[in-house]
Amino acid sequence: MSVFTLADLELRIAERAAASPDESWTAKLVGKGQGKAAQKLGEEAVETVIAAVSGDRDGLVAESADLLYHWLVVLKLAGVPLSEVMEELARRTGRSGLSEKATRKESG
Repeated sequence: MSVFTLADLELRIAERAAASPDESWTAKLVGKGQGKAAQKLGEEAVETVIAAVSGDRDGLVAESADLLYHWLVVLKLAGVPLSEVMEELARRTGRSGLSEKATRKESG
């Protein structure tokens, strides 16, 4: 069995976003715009947190999948490729989290 990656999901979202909203939940969500997609992302984030703090392992897995899906839809609508986020993560791994946070506080 091959490994399914976030890049695979990003590609699938792009394909489904181009489909008819009558045939694709992704196309329907994309058609509703960034506000609705971001709202769904927030809902999934809350549901993920609830599953985590309640110790619901299966729920955490399922809600995490929903969270990642909606996050990638929001990125697509914003025109931000996953590769850009991954590049930012790679940049940050070159130093400690504490020094990286201190830099962000100083600049903004």
